[in-house]
Amino acid sequence: MGWNSWDAYGLTITEAQFRANVAVLRDKLLPFGWRYAVIDEGWFFENPQDRPKPETLRYTIDAHGRYVPVPARFPSADVGPHVVTQTRGVQPKLAATIEETSFKPLADWVHAQGLLFGIHIVRGIPRASVERNLPIADSNFHAQDAADTSDACPWDPTNWGVKDNAAGQAWYDSLMKQYAAWGVDLIKVDCIADHPYKVSEIQQIRRAIDKTGRPMVLSLSPGPTNPSHAAEVASLANMWRISDDFWDTWEAAKPGQTFPQPLKGQFDRLATWSKFDLKPGEWPDADMLPFGELRPSPGWGQPRRTRLTPDEQKTVMTLWSITQSPLILGANLTMLDPATLRLLTNREVLRVDQHAIVRGRPMQGFETGDLRVWRAELPAARSGGGNELAVGLFNLSDKPMAVDRPVSEVGLLRAGESEARGVLDVWAGKETPRMQRVRLTIPPHGCVLLLERR
Repeated sequence: MGWNSWDAYGLTITEAQFRANVAVLRDKLLPFGWRYAVIDEGWFFENPQDRPKPETLRYTIDAHGRYVPVPARFPSADVGPHVVTQTRGVQPKLAATIEETSFKPLADWVHAQGLLFGIHIVRGIPRASVERNLPIADSNFHAQDAADTSDACPWDPTNWGVKDNAAGQAWYDSLMKQYAAWGVDLIKVDCIADHPYKVSEIQQIRRAIDKTGRPMVLSLSPGPTNPSHAAEVASLANMWRISDDFWDTWEAAKPGQTFPQPLKGQFDRLATWSKFDLKPGEWPDADMLPFGELRPSPGWGQPRRTRLTPDEQKTVMTLWSITQSPLILGANLTMLDPATLRLLTNREVLRVDQHAIVRGRPMQGFETGDLRVWRAELPAARSGGGNELAVGLFNLSDKPMAVDRPVSEVGLLRAGESEARGVLDVWAGKETPRMQRVRLTIPPHGCVLLLERR
């Protein structure tokens, strides 16, 4: 659970903006378990606004070819001298300055708030470092020994792929050692989970993290990760995306469109991943929560307030929680409104996400159609013994849906019993002492979350 800068700031976030969001995260969301503060892509761009023109980008790298934070954007990172790259012979085409900057001061500040610190990277090795053939730290290799210049991320112009050899491992060892020294707690690695799936680099990163001795969450993007890789990614990573980028849309603009990933399509994707028996620490990731204000520079589309309706936002929170997806918020927290805060701080919903001991699965007979029913089990919050039953009922249609079904049919009945007892309608905050039938109306694109509490 935490916050990521991408949905509100895209490539452009500065330290002042990051600190302002972290202050809200600490004051308003940390008491409910939201702990991670993550700087997404582009923290090493001096001119992120020029990303559409990659030939004009200017990078900051250290003397060993690793990206470092731009001191003009992250002043606390400025812990060393500014040295303009010295070149011999042919002038490199990619503009870069060598800086001895570090995220450690910022990570230390985040930790002092009681929070955890994360960053985003794209797999591979900087093209600017390969051009200059910079030495790889703690090794006898240079950048050109590790780089696979035939393997470029299809949508990112910054890096080359990394060879599956000793030099490639030395590169990732140096990178993860740097991040561990900074105090990084979560690493989101992009262009690695799908289009393309790069298992050799995932393995190298896993080995490199383990060598540091620092526990760091490994998050893989983008999706959709192929379910055929389930056992492999679960053994190597902690989070992996199950869809392409999820944004504030209900349905695809065109048939078959998967970017941006619409909310309606997440039901089938999550249902596919629900078939695997995964252990704690292995989380299929339905992507960030594009709630609240997505501004000043969102990673997709124009600055705006989320286009998800209040009912659709409850559906996101309920579906993500009953499937035990990570909850990473994308809103501009400095503009956090009371309605969004209430959505994010419903303790019963968060308890389902964080403490379910039986991973949520779609109920048999409700895998398709406009009524979807998901069920999970979690430890009883009060005396009485046995697990609590959590049932989410979702209306995928464009009209209100009346539901009148026996509690047994929607998975809210225990073996040997004839009625459900102490049923809480979580979003309504209403408890029913005894229930034999579920009678309710679900708004369009909305949901109801019921807990039979013991």
